[in-house]
Amino acid sequence: MKYENTKTGIFLDRPNRFIAHVNLEGKIETVHVKNTGRCRELLVPGNEVILEESRNPNRKTKYDLICVLKEGRWINMDSQSPNKAAMEWILSGGLFPEQVSLKPEKKYGNSRFDLYAESEKRKAFIEVKGVTLEEDNIVRFPDAPTLRGVKHVEELMECLKEGYEAYLLFVIQMEGVDYFAPNWETHPQFGECLKKASQAGVKLLAYDCLVSRDTMEIHAPVPLRLDR
Repeated sequence: MKYENTKTGIFLDRPNRFIAHVNLEGKIETVHVKNTGRCRELLVPGNEVILEESRNPNRKTKYDLICVLKEGRWINMDSQSPNKAAMEWILSGGLFPEQVSLKPEKKYGNSRFDLYAESEKRKAFIEVKGVTLEEDNIVRFPDAPTLRGVKHVEELMECLKEGYEAYLLFVIQMEGVDYFAPNWETHPQFGECLKKASQAGVKLLAYDCLVSRDTMEIHAPVPLRLDR
């Protein structure tokens, strides 16, 4: 996936989860943050960030904050980009050997999954989770307790009982990490649910991404370590 009209700035502060102040070419600009997560390890004053200029003249903020440079590595923090990158990757043959049709936001039970893939060979629900939390080259999810995430994993297990395939795809919004693990300290229930889902037959996948100032694409598989 590719962004248009990007500019480089310096992060200053984040008054609330929706906006940030960025030094853009010597001017303090109020920008929209495309991620409502905490992202405290990313949004550090002085860090270089990438902004995308909006084409909507009626918006209150002119720019979206989409990417940050952390210790020499670009990390995409746009919460919409994992789904877009996943769709491109799946349609290009990254996940299934045959061509599939994709439907976004497909409802099942009490959940709405990110993607539904169908072909003559399979019917599969796919939930996509973007991962930006990195420490010591290890990435974890979630960065905050997520009851919604637990519900999605439980519903994926229900899909299996009706003959669907079920996938949970962690899109790591950076390149070159050692492995993925559940964030046991932040939300142990999610970690336990992941282990249960894996044993039930839900396919857990983690892939890193090639990230530049204006692009992000799924790149290579990353090992998962589910044990606490």
